[in-house]
Amino acid sequence: MPDGTKITIETGKIAKQANGSVVVRQGDCMILATVCSNKDAKENVDFLPLSVDYQEKFAANGKIPGSFQRREGRLSDYETLICRIVDRALRPLFPSDYHADTQVMISLISADETIMPDSLAALAASAAIAVSDIPFNGPISEVRVARINGVFKINPTIQELEIADLDILLAATHKDIVMVEGEANECQEGDLVEAIKLGHEAIRLQIAAQVALAAQLNITKRSYNHETHDEVLREEMTAFCFAPCKEVSRSGKGKKERSEAFKVVLADFLATKTEEEQAALNAFLVKTYFHDVEKQAMRSVILDEGKRLDGRKTTEVRAIACEVNYLPTPHGSALFTRGETQSLTTVTLGSKLNQQLIDGAMFGFDSNLMLHYNFPGFSTGEVRPNRGVGRREVGHGNLALRALKKVLPNNFENPYTLRIVSDILESNGSSSMATVCAGSLALMDAGIKIKSGVSGIAMGLITDGGKFAVLSDILGDEDHLGDMDFKVAGTKQGITAVQMDIKIDGLPYEVLVQALEQAKDGRLHILGIMNEEMEAARANNKPNAPRIVKFEVEREFIGAIIGTGGKVIQEIQRESGATVSIEEVGTVGIVEIFAQNEKSLLDAQSRIDNIIAKPEVGAIYEGTVKTMMPFGAFVEFMPGKDALLHVSEMSWNRVENPEDVVKEGDKITVKLVGIDQKTGKLRLSLKELQPKPEGYVERPPREPRPDGDRRDDRRGGGGNDRRPFNRER
Repeated sequence: MPDGTKITIETGKIAKQANGSVVVRQGDCMILATVCSNKDAKENVDFLPLSVDYQEKFAANGKIPGSFQRREGRLSDYETLICRIVDRALRPLFPSDYHADTQVMISLISADETIMPDSLAALAASAAIAVSDIPFNGPISEVRVARINGVFKINPTIQELEIADLDILLAATHKDIVMVEGEANECQEGDLVEAIKLGHEAIRLQIAAQVALAAQLNITKRSYNHETHDEVLREEMTAFCFAPCKEVSRSGKGKKERSEAFKVVLADFLATKTEEEQAALNAFLVKTYFHDVEKQAMRSVILDEGKRLDGRKTTEVRAIACEVNYLPTPHGSALFTRGETQSLTTVTLGSKLNQQLIDGAMFGFDSNLMLHYNFPGFSTGEVRPNRGVGRREVGHGNLALRALKKVLPNNFENPYTLRIVSDILESNGSSSMATVCAGSLALMDAGIKIKSGVSGIAMGLITDGGKFAVLSDILGDEDHLGDMDFKVAGTKQGITAVQMDIKIDGLPYEVLVQALEQAKDGRLHILGIMNEEMEAARANNKPNAPRIVKFEVEREFIGAIIGTGGKVIQEIQRESGATVSIEEVGTVGIVEIFAQNEKSLLDAQSRIDNIIAKPEVGAIYEGTVKTMMPFGAFVEFMPGKDALLHVSEMSWNRVENPEDVVKEGDKITVKLVGIDQKTGKLRLSLKELQPKPEGYVERPPREPRPDGDRRDDRRGGGGNDRRPFNRER
């Protein structure tokens, strides 16, 4: 590596029955990657059935899983995201005519407390393919680039990442970029390009090592034939369908109308055949060749005429509509529509008890921020059963989460646990970026004081190797038939999240720079429309939203708030209806009160305020008589705090029996009249709150005796601090 870090790639020792296997090691971090691919493709398959699985073994870090079964189960969201990143980096580099089932498996088998294993996963996967006989137009590799204290660093430590203000994973071939994903604290486009260029240099070193390893092994790639073609049929379909497909491509029709129009073109071609000729046609090849013609026509219209499928210019963004507070009951909601893509997003406010427990091999913590993305079949007019969350939903949700979390206030300014849910109601291009926009508006609708509004846009690319066109706000078909899907989200000040997938061999830097600048213009345009609907958060949470307050207390009060066996805190919760939690953080205690209404919250807060309050001389308190004594009564005037109400302080008139004035259990109003600076003892008074009798004459205080004794001490005037008579005087 450029900084001298040593990374080794080993093969031929373990997992030797796989087509290819390697162990990549940095420090104590060891990753096993294997690849297996069938010799033959299944019938009528025109794509690469590639599956990538990444798993972190708990034993690798000396941990036992926290699940009920105590074993690794389904992949976590974090592992799923790494699967997607590696898949997106590898997939474009397999030959376009290679269709055999292929599986890449990557496992963390030894962990290092300072090293992020995800930055080595794609290197391990590519190296496993490089030492196999599987055809591949690589190698590729991947690194993490982070900016720490203004300096870019390749593959920083876990500890360094905690203070990074830019964090991206980058994959590339020796020549071009193939994948980017990451987040930043509102970075500028130039900073992102600089980080990518720096990471690319490190990737080239890793690629050189893979090439050298494969050369030592003298690898010969397998021969294959996964496609059988009918060139006469291909030429015939191209000649007949290309011109009418171009007409459809430049017609500006909507998604459904355009789809029907393409079907008519295919039907017209088939109508030129007799029934016997139609029966003899290979339906799979007809579908494949028509798709190729459709793709070629769409790309030709864009490159040659600058006209897109829906009639827009290359830099034009579709019509946008925003509406906040669309749903009356959720704590925050927003409906965001851009063209034929629509997200209905809600925000729910919860307490510390609603945090999500993350239990992983490398990381375990409680998360107070969740973003869930749902993509039902009806959003694209399809019949598709719901079978749980797929990798696509996890990836799109994580991208939106990256974009929004950068503008959230800190935990003291926003003590809530937040759950953001995006339900995609319509989809025709970049529903993840619609989620970012709707999520930003829904947070403000919920009264969350985010730093700034966040918008997102998806950029596309059409290129024939010479000419290229960068498309703003791509349609689903432009994504499917195009060469790039580049999503950029951010605020007016800068970028907060990026994700780029390349469907060709790579992306030249000139295209990357133009895409980023064009994305900035589109992003700011969308943000301007969003600001017209809502530019800043509501001053207060909605009336039906729960209330929460978070504050510090001195550590010495933690025990008093909890009480013996939790008695005090349970009583506060039972009587107020609020939920109270407290934890020790450093030298202070952090108290969180969560309530469904303001009255309940204020009740609980008042009770805790009384516990942590310090007595003030001259203050008036509502107290309860706890114990009667011959010389007075002990009164609880603050939670957990008793003080003596001496008989001499019960009335301006002489009181012989304290029970003539108060009794045990009485609720009385008292005034704190003194605190002994040496002993800390407190003195209460009733008479100070009563008018003096007419003609009352204040008795002058007696002079102290030479030995410091006082005669009134014989009556218990000093409380428990009585002194015996001096009988020797």
